[in-house]
Amino acid sequence: MKHTTFPWILLLVIIAPPVLFWGCSSDDDEKDPLTINLNANKAAEHPEAGRLEMPKLKEGVVNMLLVKRLSSGHINFCIEWDISKKAQRWTAFRWDNTNSSGYVKREDNFIEDFDIPEMYRTTSSHYSGSGYTRGHICASADRWNSLEANRQTFLYSNMQPQLYSFNGGIWANLESKVRSWNEASFRDTLYVVKGGTIDRSSDIREYVRKGTSLQLLVPKYFFMAILCKNSSTTNDGYKAIGFYLEHRSFYEDEKNLAPYIVSIDQLENLTDIDFFCNLPDHIERQVESQVVKTAWGFR
Repeated sequence: MKHTTFPWILLLVIIAPPVLFWGCSSDDDEKDPLTINLNANKAAEHPEAGRLEMPKLKEGVVNMLLVKRLSSGHINFCIEWDISKKAQRWTAFRWDNTNSSGYVKREDNFIEDFDIPEMYRTTSSHYSGSGYTRGHICASADRWNSLEANRQTFLYSNMQPQLYSFNGGIWANLESKVRSWNEASFRDTLYVVKGGTIDRSSDIREYVRKGTSLQLLVPKYFFMAILCKNSSTTNDGYKAIGFYLEHRSFYEDEKNLAPYIVSIDQLENLTDIDFFCNLPDHIERQVESQVVKTAWGFR
């Protein structure tokens, strides 16, 4: 739980598809109005911001909340987009029994996100010749439950530039590890936040084509924050784990993920993002302060 305060300035929110899908649906979280939560998002204004996978939204006119819904009305994933940097801060999504079955073919059809004004989007031109791959944040393999869900993962708003060996190496191994937890025997619901660091100048690897309309911000670090809810009686069934990796070409052991485990509190200090802010405060304090590695299959 971070205790950073941001100025209450206008937050631009764009929803796709249109507003007719707003309101309560089967995948919206029920909230206890008596639960103490001092750092929660303002869900009364934007209901999607109250979901448990959502980090604390940054305030200010440069930040957009993009909610990607399926034609059924269910939310596929959410993105926070910084229009001043033409970069996403994170993608947040969940797995449960409603979206974890099936297998669809990856189409590799990368598309612009037309919910972002043209001058603030990234496109194929930004990546072409940059030396970086188009790194999925919500991976294609994270959304194999339907063609529609999978196609949305190819939006450029769901991309961050990644070195080829990082994208196909330790990052891919971490994504596979997280997907292994998406089993009914392990979770009722798994809440996932992924992203690359864009806020601090010291956490930016470089700008490609700096000062041009095709400028591309390259994060120096990538992270994942995972919250699991199951039937355990400990902490009301919640547990959490974080990962923080330097964006570099070579890792001596790409399959050894244990050295990059951090608590959510540690990850918040490293990224300046308040993860899982919509948890009741007493649960948030417990699950974010420590990691029980054995509960996640690590020694």
